[in-house]
Amino acid sequence: MKVFLTGATGYIGGSVATKLLDAGHEVIGLARSDDAAAALKKRGIEPLAGELNLYTPFIEVTKRVDAVINAANSDNPFVAHALLTGLAGSGKTLIQVSGSSVISTYDNGEASENVFHEETPFTPAPEKAMRVAIDQSIMAAAQKGVRTIVIRPTLIYGRGIGVNAASVQVPKLIDAARKAGVPRHVGRGLNIWSHVHISDVAALFLPALEKAPAGSLFYIENGEANFKTVTGAIGRMLGLGDRTEDWPIGAAVEGLGPGAHLSFGSNSRVRADKARKVLGWQPKGGTLLDEIEKGVYAELHGRK
Repeated sequence: MKVFLTGATGYIGGSVATKLLDAGHEVIGLARSDDAAAALKKRGIEPLAGELNLYTPFIEVTKRVDAVINAANSDNPFVAHALLTGLAGSGKTLIQVSGSSVISTYDNGEASENVFHEETPFTPAPEKAMRVAIDQSIMAAAQKGVRTIVIRPTLIYGRGIGVNAASVQVPKLIDAARKAGVPRHVGRGLNIWSHVHISDVAALFLPALEKAPAGSLFYIENGEANFKTVTGAIGRMLGLGDRTEDWPIGAAVEGLGPGAHLSFGSNSRVRADKARKVLGWQPKGGTLLDEIEKGVYAELHGRK
């Protein structure tokens, strides 16, 4: 199978690309710079020069491939529109990488008992409304001759196996703890996120390509933890002890950026029963806390 992949130099997309190549598939990857193109060629990926908002290259590449995976930007409607236009009526596959932050709310570090499955209704926060609309338009395109699939990973951790090996959320908390000399969490840190190892995320795309039903949605998780527990593990890894510190949301936004509300202060709890049942997905990656204290984060960010 020949697959076009946006985000091929990124953390998720790069790991997916490696899995596809290992399985014997051909991969064309979007390259937004000469350096990106060189990095892709080095890994045996054919680079396609272009930017995310260019229309014609996306239309043209859909004619050359059997499937498309959009792992570059979950919030970009122009990419989704171009890909759906190019694929319309073809019966080919389009997989959209979204994320479980769509169900997050402004919880300021307090816990929630709400747990979501694919069929659970919700109203997204304003800044996630576009992503949900994109997901819905992609799933609806199954009625227009495109085999569409939306995948919503949770907090992803671990070492990537592509061009970019670094995750996003956990290193931000590590950097903040190192600068402050104490691990911090938004509010009381009792908010809970489901999470999943990057190797398990990448592994799911192979069965999704092979047998996911058209118009389907899958959450991906293999456990959950509250942020007080996560920052506690960060503190031990950095040699700062077990103490953690509450971080008022205003200060957290200054330290972590405006996304702190939903990336670090919210709850995002889902279950991946459907992925296990329908796709036969069997996650095997190490736990989040082990990766922090003994794994890749200890190796890259541990005490000097």
